[in-house]
Amino acid sequence: MKDLNSLNTEHLEKWFTDESTIWIPPMKEVSGKSRILALFRAIFKRYEKLEWHVSEIFNLGNNRYFYQTRSSGNRLGKGSYQNEICTVIQFSEKGKILYLSDYFKDTNAFN
Repeated sequence: MKDLNSLNTEHLEKWFTDESTIWIPPMKEVSGKSRILALFRAIFKRYEKLEWHVSEIFNLGNNRYFYQTRSSGNRLGKGSYQNEICTVIQFSEKGKILYLSDYFKDTNAFN
């Protein structure tokens, strides 16, 4: 979370490979390190401030985890933002993210 909260994609590079896939609605699923980092750059540009706070982490086995998180910040030209997120993450044996999928409580925040 420290790397994500930095809003610096250079800090996120170490977490992804060309085999990584993420799905962050309302975007479509994205695969490959360079495309994932481009998506994060695009997301970060939409916010004056954005941060995540993990409240719970559940081990699902086989290097898969369920994160319960709150995101908050300020969207450019749209005011404050807050949302509850559930994230499923699968890590490789080397600790890289193989798959990440977010589920948002309030999808109206993206309209």
